[in-house]
Amino acid sequence: MRHRDVTRQNHYDIIVIGSGPAGESAAMNSTKKGRRVALISDRDQVGGNCAHVGTIPSKALRHCVKQVMQFNSDPLLREFATLRKPSFPQIMKHAARIIDEQVHLRSGYYEKNGIEILHGIASFIDNHSIRLGNKGPVLTADHFIIATGSRPYRPANVDFNHSRIFDSDTILRLNHSPRKVTVIGAGVIGCEYASIFGGLGAKVELINPAETLLSFLDWEISDALSYHLRNAGVRSRHNEEYEQIEYFDTHVVTHLKSGKRIKSDIVLWANGRTGNTDQLNLQAVGLVPNSRGQLEVNAQYRTAVENIYAAGDVIGWPSLASTSYDQGRAASNAIVDPEACRQINRFASSIYTIPEISTLGKTERELTAARIPYEVGKAFFKNTARGQITGEQAGMLKILFHFDTLEILGIHCFGDQASEIVHIGQAIMLQEGKANTMQYFLNTTFNYPTMAEAYRIAALDGLNRVF
Repeated sequence: MRHRDVTRQNHYDIIVIGSGPAGESAAMNSTKKGRRVALISDRDQVGGNCAHVGTIPSKALRHCVKQVMQFNSDPLLREFATLRKPSFPQIMKHAARIIDEQVHLRSGYYEKNGIEILHGIASFIDNHSIRLGNKGPVLTADHFIIATGSRPYRPANVDFNHSRIFDSDTILRLNHSPRKVTVIGAGVIGCEYASIFGGLGAKVELINPAETLLSFLDWEISDALSYHLRNAGVRSRHNEEYEQIEYFDTHVVTHLKSGKRIKSDIVLWANGRTGNTDQLNLQAVGLVPNSRGQLEVNAQYRTAVENIYAAGDVIGWPSLASTSYDQGRAASNAIVDPEACRQINRFASSIYTIPEISTLGKTERELTAARIPYEVGKAFFKNTARGQITGEQAGMLKILFHFDTLEILGIHCFGDQASEIVHIGQAIMLQEGKANTMQYFLNTTFNYPTMAEAYRIAALDGLNRVF
């Protein structure tokens, strides 16, 4: 990778701050549109938090754990088992190689596109200039795109310096296999790590302030997640809130507001995230982040300062790697090709629990509240030939569609490859006119045996209820 000598002031058309998905796509798109671009990474390597402590390592870890679970549950493989169950550090070592591969891959992209990579912490001087590091060079640009991502939220009353307290970044450095884990926060990250530790055989206490897990999901999907977490040794404590933690050398005790106390080997704090804006000196340009360090943007991803844009986790919801990538490109287009700029508001969400979840569109609860007549088509993976062959029989595909027009209104999938399966329905659901109806799945020949065939099964199931 080519690194510039930044000992002198330099001017760029666009400076992108952050090398995660949003920053990468913004820099690539801007360069391809003929702009002179510099990208600033606060790490020695590109990839941002996504590659180093977020999406990539956690999903690689999940995949390794899932393989262990498959091995342990397969009678054929267990006949040849001679090794003991791998430890958390051993599994993490295998997952870590993916980080190196991702960094190498992304570094090649920057080099091929001639994008200048600068390393250090950027802080604004004014709306056209930044300083790199405390005493580094001053860089100027016509436009800036802030894509600095986020980090785990850390409340002041939790001692994250204690050896048994972790967040979703530091948990990747865990050097032993805990027998009992308390996860505080039952959002997406909390549920994902609860399933990972449950899959490794730990007893997990999942502290959830709400009545159900991930209440934004379709109710059947949420119920299925609860069932499978319970089977994996995860106890979901609903309507419970953290109050304080007692720290000991050999364990920790979590006190809940209800008076309950939970003893565990470690605590994983997974209760929210904070935008990485505190070191940008935003007061110099008049930008004020919200209480979680996030920046407000308009439909073109422009902040309150005319030439400064923001994208990715730093602007808050939905905080997905997939949407961050598209937002970065959209923010770049707002500068270099305004007609191509589009707001990212229709996307599939995936949750990498074991099994995984993916969802798009309306839920039954939302359609009922809106008094929209709908019907449901379902396909259970245990009834598909591919599911029977692979042994991945847990899960289902659920399609919600309009009773009269047959328009697809929502797609909800739980089970192996859910994050892949949902995109077939997404491609049809987002078509214009009459192309986005359930009839498509009856008029299309799917390979057999495949998981994609679940769409045909679900369509037959649903349409049989209408006709």
